Amino acid sequence: MKLLALDTSTDACSAALFIDGDIRERFEIAPREHTHLIMRMIDELMQQADLRPQQLDAIALSRGPGSFTGVRIATGVAHGIAFAAGLPVAMVSTLAAMAQDFFNHSTADLAFTALDARMDEVFWGVYRRSELGLAELVGDEAVAPASQVIHPDLPGHGIGSGWAAQHDALRERLGHCLQGSDTNIWPKASCVAQLGAYAHANGLTVTAEQAQPVYLRDKVAKKPGER
Repeated sequence: MKLLALDTSTDACSAALFIDGDIRERFEIAPREHTHLIMRMIDELMQQADLRPQQLDAIALSRGPGSFTGVRIATGVAHGIAFAAGLPVAMVSTLAAMAQDFFNHSTADLAFTALDARMDEVFWGVYRRSELGLAELVGDEAVAPASQVIHPDLPGHGIGSGWAAQHDALRERLGHCLQGSDTNIWPKASCVAQLGAYAHANGLTVTAEQAQPVYLRDKVAKKPGER
């Protein structure tokens, strides 16, 4: 299986190429540089592997939640490649990609994943490690004030930028369930590739037309006077 994965949903920008289980990645934390970086990263990976888009089996897209502009950048690039090459798209949650990166480097089995959503809110998702070692959603993803996030009464680790922005409120909310937190966990295209490869192998892809971003909060896309 050959799959190109993209993520531009946060201050981090990355692209990865999955070839029969081997993953090559370009990753950089560079706010407001994603439009220029993502195409360069894709070109480098494809040239290094001597591949053309038509030789890929699918695109894996980090579909949000995250920065409204950032999510749209990756979505637009994915649409362009998928339409031109006739490829299906595996839609991967940004929060799931973050949890996957955490599980790849930890023995923990539960992640309380939070991205800073501004306006004193967080994009929130609880993920557990599946039997296959993949991030699996517990409950629903949501955008909410830190004091109102929903979580199981189980021990786990807090990860993501939301823990830097709303640490005290989240800590108070989770209480004894919180075993620790790490704010330096980003969504990475390599993890989008991992989850995307599983989705593609199990027929869980969509067409390019159906590949739409997930913002969780419609008012992010509205002007201040419309909120």
